[in-house]
Amino acid sequence: MTEHDMTAYDDQPGREPAGGAERPAAEHGMTRRQLMRHAGWFGGAVVLTVAGGEVFSHVAGPQDATARAAAAPGNALRFVQVSDSHIGFQGPANTDVAGSFAEAIRQVNGLGFRPDFVMHSGDLTHLSTAGQFDQVRQMMTGLRTDRVFTVPGEHDSIGDAGRTYRQVFGRGTLGDGWYSFDTHGVHFVALVNTLSLEKLGHLGTEQIDFVRRDLAGLPSDTPVVVFSHIPLFAMYPKWGWSTDDALKVIALLRRFSSVTCLNGHVHQLFTKTEGNITFHSATTTAYPLPEPGRAPAPTPQVVPARQLKHALGIRTVDYRRGDQRLAVRDERLA
Repeated sequence: MTEHDMTAYDDQPGREPAGGAERPAAEHGMTRRQLMRHAGWFGGAVVLTVAGGEVFSHVAGPQDATARAAAAPGNALRFVQVSDSHIGFQGPANTDVAGSFAEAIRQVNGLGFRPDFVMHSGDLTHLSTAGQFDQVRQMMTGLRTDRVFTVPGEHDSIGDAGRTYRQVFGRGTLGDGWYSFDTHGVHFVALVNTLSLEKLGHLGTEQIDFVRRDLAGLPSDTPVVVFSHIPLFAMYPKWGWSTDDALKVIALLRRFSSVTCLNGHVHQLFTKTEGNITFHSATTTAYPLPEPGRAPAPTPQVVPARQLKHALGIRTVDYRRGDQRLAVRDERLA
């Protein structure tokens, strides 16, 4: 991949958990070598520690999860992100997406600690059918966690502008499914940028106004984490891997000392830092997509069966109150 290829590129009392399963400036390119170093493309786990607007990374060994769980204090926040399960997909890229998603759930349950919550960052289903939504909902009840949150992907909105998704997963949300919540001193915002798609993701005026009101009363030293399905930065607009009005939200986040944006959609790991904001794209539990610009379109990629789990994975995030940093660790299913 050339540089040119990448350049376009304290819980609230009395409130039900929203979105639960139950209840920019100039863009800077990155060479393939840099990408491999910072994002561990299809490889082993990489720990990314966000501190003072910088990202420090190291390759993590398989023993790190157990050691981290043992060392973490009782007041630490630990959550997991899964993404792009595409339940209902049928194709040679993965002939058993339900099986690989079940494997991801087993991996979450075997981390050595109980996550405070699990976030699914979209494309829960492949075709938005009631049966697919029911299947993924039932599967996620097997997660050993107190809460499960979701945001929709474009595959969760096929044919009905996300109505079926919201019936199953939208309890307690606002508008088309957006919401926020607080825990362990961190403020979380879950956005919907997959409903008004022309080519790029889109948030819309009503949702941006929600973010403005939501952030208004927060001190600037509050760590903020933003979830969305489509990236909020221009990862690769040619393939729709960006959000056309995201800069209006980014401007609202600039005053905070620590902001972490976590997205799905692109089915591969990528990290980008702009000042105080770090963006992390997650991998998938279903099938890989090509590297930006390496194929005519972002279509499911077939890899040898024994290599598929190397392209799939989950993400864990740790935060200790007072540290002003989040540690992000991506783990493959293999």
